[in-house]
Amino acid sequence: MPDSSIIIIGAGVLGASSALALQNDGHDVLLVDRDEPCAGASYGNAGAIVNGSAVPTAMPGITFDLLQMLTRPNSPFSIRPGYLPKMLPWLLRFLWQSRSSAATKNGAHLYALSKHAVEGWRRLTDNTQLSSLLVHAGWLKVYESDRTFAATDRARRLLDEVGSRYEILNADEIRDLEPGLAPIYQYGFYQKDCLNIVNPQRMVQGMVDLFVSRGGAYKQFDVDIIQTDAGEIKLSGSKGSLRADRLVIAAGAWSRPLAKQLGDNVPLDTERGYHLMLPQSTSSLLNRPVVNGESSFVLSPMETGLRMSSQVELAGLDRKPDYTRIRSLLINAQRMVPAINAVEESVWMGFRPSLPDSLPVLGFSTRSDRVLYAFGHQHLGMTLGAISGLIVSDLMSDRAPRVAVYPYRPDRFSRL
Repeated sequence: MPDSSIIIIGAGVLGASSALALQNDGHDVLLVDRDEPCAGASYGNAGAIVNGSAVPTAMPGITFDLLQMLTRPNSPFSIRPGYLPKMLPWLLRFLWQSRSSAATKNGAHLYALSKHAVEGWRRLTDNTQLSSLLVHAGWLKVYESDRTFAATDRARRLLDEVGSRYEILNADEIRDLEPGLAPIYQYGFYQKDCLNIVNPQRMVQGMVDLFVSRGGAYKQFDVDIIQTDAGEIKLSGSKGSLRADRLVIAAGAWSRPLAKQLGDNVPLDTERGYHLMLPQSTSSLLNRPVVNGESSFVLSPMETGLRMSSQVELAGLDRKPDYTRIRSLLINAQRMVPAINAVEESVWMGFRPSLPDSLPVLGFSTRSDRVLYAFGHQHLGMTLGAISGLIVSDLMSDRAPRVAVYPYRPDRFSRL
């Protein structure tokens, strides 16, 4: 007998959302993870749910931008020299996706998912205590110079093409929204219909707790081997084995070797991101997450303090964190919010699971319609977590998914 009709590997936001959605549809679900819930990238993000997010990382001109950033001290982008040869195939695919036609297509596919972001979170959390962790605050980016703001023109035109809504603010309008900001910002980019999670760790843990309280099961279990023989799925690890009728792989940055066992060599790699927490007394200085357009970091007010998140570091899963760059941004944060208490309370590094086209993998394995993938959400894990979980349940329940999943299929790179 199987241990559960469906096993989900991964207890981050994707796994927790999928577990709740499948449970709501009447499925018997076992959620497993090698660590505690929310131990990965879901723990340390900016907590933003950006409805209508549609700008892929690979945009026209990104090659020149990256080369410039590599030469700047304290740049938000870095590559550990020893990792470059391993990362090169991914980078070549990434640069190919920065063509204008590819970026426009990828932006449309991102928007197809993200326009349901707020609705998805409401569906999963309404009438639960989890809804108290969601604040309808919007998403604000601020720019000091004409040059930096002008550099966002292509991204804004892409948003216009797909129909994503935003407002351009002047200096006075920025100050009305965020009086705690220094009066140095001339342009604001504001997406109003967005949510902020005031504690991402408590949200994901709360989702898992709710799932368990409703009869679901969670087990700490590391999966090393997946077998799909004899009409069932067998998962093996150091703690023994588990069996299920069907499987969802939502293991974030650790999903690639699991998918590869099933014949899908997905070009998933890791963008390492960092955050630094400032004292709880500083969280009241801002009303919403604010992106510093000049230095590419986010200050996000949370119930545990003010979180400064930044950086894309290409270095894989094994190398030790380097907190030098995130700490060097403290002086910029003080310039941005003069009343800030720039005392480091904690610092963190996590792994964003990223595909070259900025799109996630959502869909069945090419070898088995009993194995479903839900990983690779890059910078939009929290934004797309709930809607992706609902799509997982649609597919596992043999319903037409609320968003067509063909653009997110696992073998979309096979021709390249």
